[in-house]
Amino acid sequence: MGTAFDMDGFLAAYDKVMAKWPAEREAVTVPTPFGTAYVNRCGPLHAPPVVLLPGGGGATSASWYAQAAELARTHRVHAVDLPACAGRGTEDHGRHPRTAADLVDWLDAVLDGLGLDGTALGGHSYGGWIALHHALRARTRVRRLFLLDPALCFAGFRPAYLLHALPSLLRPSPRRTRAFLEWETGGVPLDPDWLRLQEAAAGFPSVSKPVTGPRPAPQALRALDVPVLLLLAGSSRTQDPRKVAARAAGLLPRVETVVVPDVSHHALPQSAPPELGRALTGFLNS
Repeated sequence: MGTAFDMDGFLAAYDKVMAKWPAEREAVTVPTPFGTAYVNRCGPLHAPPVVLLPGGGGATSASWYAQAAELARTHRVHAVDLPACAGRGTEDHGRHPRTAADLVDWLDAVLDGLGLDGTALGGHSYGGWIALHHALRARTRVRRLFLLDPALCFAGFRPAYLLHALPSLLRPSPRRTRAFLEWETGGVPLDPDWLRLQEAAAGFPSVSKPVTGPRPAPQALRALDVPVLLLLAGSSRTQDPRKVAARAAGLLPRVETVVVPDVSHHALPQSAPPELGRALTGFLNS
């Protein structure tokens, strides 16, 4: 018999990471066809919007704390917890996202609920996969797109990454989560509050599974007429940044690629190396 999930512990860890956000932050809920989305936001009310999607799994919108204050200087920041992943959103027990098109509908509903006709959109890892699919299917709503070491958009996972991830996927636990993250990040010091949230999210109860699927079709990527900033983790053990950069350059007509040195996939987005901040703010403000 498995151990019951400690929801109180998860919410306490979530709130502790959210305390790193700007003091004027607020949270709102938005109805969607698949349940209620939970959105953390900050920044000037009438500033240009930017919507942020986390990496999925144990990641939550709280993980954008290292970028929230800087982005909120010039933008209204909306960070969204993902469906079927750890977070404060609620699921509709009768209807779940099953395809990439469903996730586009989900994000469309979130944007509608936030009153956003168009926005800059960005995502990390799995959130980058969702953001790219949304930009391909709802192009009039995405003004600028940034992808932070996106997963399964331009290249597959390294075999060693999958091998190390398997124990925490098959039998999630705080200990396995910590071991996996320490391996992928190369043993560099991690924010203890962020790490505690990842551990607390292990085994998060969900009535559905995150949607997965193939990479976007090459012909669709070639037709994407939106400015794209591709930010890659130079020390990623998840995928080969050189392969990702080369494939993106050959497919996206308006892509700018920046490889951030000495940072791994799972150190993002809570890590804030200067190169990342300069590239991201420059792209959004240009």
